[in-house]
Amino acid sequence: MGNDKNWMRIDALLNKLCLTKTRSIAQKACQKSLVKLNDKIAKPSEKVFVGDKIEFCLAGYTKIVDILQIPKGNVSKSESVKFYELKENRRDLDA
Repeated sequence: MGNDKNWMRIDALLNKLCLTKTRSIAQKACQKSLVKLNDKIAKPSEKVFVGDKIEFCLAGYTKIVDILQIPKGNVSKSESVKFYELKENRRDLDA
């Protein structure tokens, strides 16, 4: 699985897919344990592969996405939704 190089760091992927505004925000969210990869707390350098599940809590919302494709380069905001499936988008009541 890890040999085909069809992966991306989770901080970079969250940014490329327009799920966070900047990679720095994605890194800080990981450092604060606000991001999970396949139900485990993710470090910013965790590798994401097709089929992985990402859950993250930002700006008062918890989102869960399944990764459908790994982008090869930059992705426009309108194209980014082709790379993941949004499974859940809920507002956190305590935020």
